[in-house]
Amino acid sequence: MGGHGLGATLMAHVRTWRPYTLWYVGLVGLAGHAITSDRRDDARMVAAWAVPTLIWVAAHYLGDYLDRELDAVSKPQRPIPSGLIRPRTAVCCGTVLAAAAVVTAAVVNYRTLMVTAAGIGGALAYNGFFKARGLLGNLVRGSLTGGALVFGAMTASDLPPVRILLFVPVFWAHDAASNLVGTLRDVAGDRAGGYATFPVRRGPRTAVRTAAGLYALAVSAAAAGLLTMAGDREGGLVTLLVAAGLGGGAFGMLYASGPEPPAHLALRSHEVLVVERMVLAAVFLVPGLGGLVAIGILAPMLAVTLGTQQAMRARHEFPHGVPARPDGDAAAPARFS
Repeated sequence: MGGHGLGATLMAHVRTWRPYTLWYVGLVGLAGHAITSDRRDDARMVAAWAVPTLIWVAAHYLGDYLDRELDAVSKPQRPIPSGLIRPRTAVCCGTVLAAAAVVTAAVVNYRTLMVTAAGIGGALAYNGFFKARGLLGNLVRGSLTGGALVFGAMTASDLPPVRILLFVPVFWAHDAASNLVGTLRDVAGDRAGGYATFPVRRGPRTAVRTAAGLYALAVSAAAAGLLTMAGDREGGLVTLLVAAGLGGGAFGMLYASGPEPPAHLALRSHEVLVVERMVLAAVFLVPGLGGLVAIGILAPMLAVTLGTQQAMRARHEFPHGVPARPDGDAAAPARFS
């Protein structure tokens, strides 16, 4: 790293954070808080967002460390194989962020430590083992976001209320679906690298159908859960319709692309889902916090997501900033996103 300037090193850390995915899991934590709380507590709302976000970024550092040898071959532009971040530095950063999440969780509600530990352990298990295990890996990935919802609920209650279980399938199914779409970005590369993802095992078209089914389950569960909430349910429903429209567009691209979606369309579809899932999380902020507050929280996060996704994502995912052609070199498997 000695040949790189401070600015390049700092930018490498920002790239590791994936700022286009950074905001979502915290919104899920906020949704859990809003579903459970009957009064507004700004400090606990901050914790509901911060702890899942810290774990999310820690998982990026530690996941990139675990994938460093594979990235050195197929994604040499990434921070660790390019030498901008040392492997040891990635481990240290991930460990510090995870520790910060644990301390914050303990201060807010010590009972959340089990959920927090499960989130950290689950993220490591996903990156180190389950990611290459077909649909099981996608379902494990989805369960982590369901855990963020439960954590958020526990910032408003000593123990998670039973009713929060109505909402867990929303984020479990949605994140399994979006993660499955992410694996479509490079089926050939996964196959060549020995990663038995669901599209490798069952084919891209089956993967698209499965992801669409999971997405439909998520939206249906969101509508059912929304009906149980007090407050501005009509505003929540409008927000849900916006999210469903975005999701429909994302899957429409995949269905229209033929039996095997090209990498650039799979990436574009996932980029839409990255935005859509933030709107979906905001659905549950509207009844409890009000539409204006929900928009005030969501709008700046969406702006950063859209801007950084446009500027950074293709360059981070593909060696030359563009997807490989079907007959070109393969890229590495999709990451924790």
